[in-house]
Amino acid sequence: MLAGGTGGAKLAAGFDAVLPPGDLTVIANTADDDEFHGLLVCPDADAVLYRLAGTFNEAAGYGLKDETFNTLDALKGLGEETWFQIGDRDLATHVVRTALLRGGATLTDASLELCRRLRLRTRVLPMCDQPVRTRCVTERGAFSLQEYFVRERLQPVLRSIDLIGAEGARPADVAIEALDAADLIVIGPSNPFVSIDPIIRVAAPWIARDRTLAVTPLVGGVALKGPTAEMMRAFGMDVSPVTVARRYAAVCGTFVLDEADATLAPDIEQAGLKVRVLPTVMGDGGRALAAAILG
Repeated sequence: MLAGGTGGAKLAAGFDAVLPPGDLTVIANTADDDEFHGLLVCPDADAVLYRLAGTFNEAAGYGLKDETFNTLDALKGLGEETWFQIGDRDLATHVVRTALLRGGATLTDASLELCRRLRLRTRVLPMCDQPVRTRCVTERGAFSLQEYFVRERLQPVLRSIDLIGAEGARPADVAIEALDAADLIVIGPSNPFVSIDPIIRVAAPWIARDRTLAVTPLVGGVALKGPTAEMMRAFGMDVSPVTVARRYAAVCGTFVLDEADATLAPDIEQAGLKVRVLPTVMGDGGRALAAAILG
């Protein structure tokens, strides 16, 4: 699976639940990674890790269940900026990851070690070991993705999205091997612009179109989570699964459309993709959708 931290992470948990242990590898977006308080934070990868571990905070949409924020409160008291909410237990993940990196591990090594320590059945890999960063260019200047999404709350009008460092990046060998060996590559229902595009930019040469299926991030003209629809409007795009399917057409041979949008199937087929119409709303944590895709 290619996944961001919202719908893609949820569907990854669905596949993890219905597949035999070890049959799933998740390649997570790392272009929204950032440093806070001297620690590398990988929001999309961590959302996948926590969902697979069964500890994700569904109510907040990030971090861990039953979280406390004593360290953050103490940092605020010492005059540090604390607009990015890192809980006490979440902090431990970033401490371990950063210590591994400073000890000479690659980001892939660190991610696999976190999988081991969390006793996961599934490997979660970063899209690459090199730093690639999303920059949101707005009417008030450029921001990192976390600054724009969390601190600025999407308020400045978005003009464009830049991806810094993608030209020299490539997936780690273990990720390339997973893509080569996969019977099926699934592009999860994550934000196409800031979650999936970065992965495709660095991994496209190893994504076999005839074995790749994408799941729509839109149902009935809206995204169930995240600002996908708002970003499409900001870029002057039609807020439709057809737009997303055309965007993925170079790397994806099959597109999963929600039942609510079944009438759009002919338009997607005209873009050269096969269409499968399925119920894509994951009220059960993604199990039913994963099983339907495998079927």
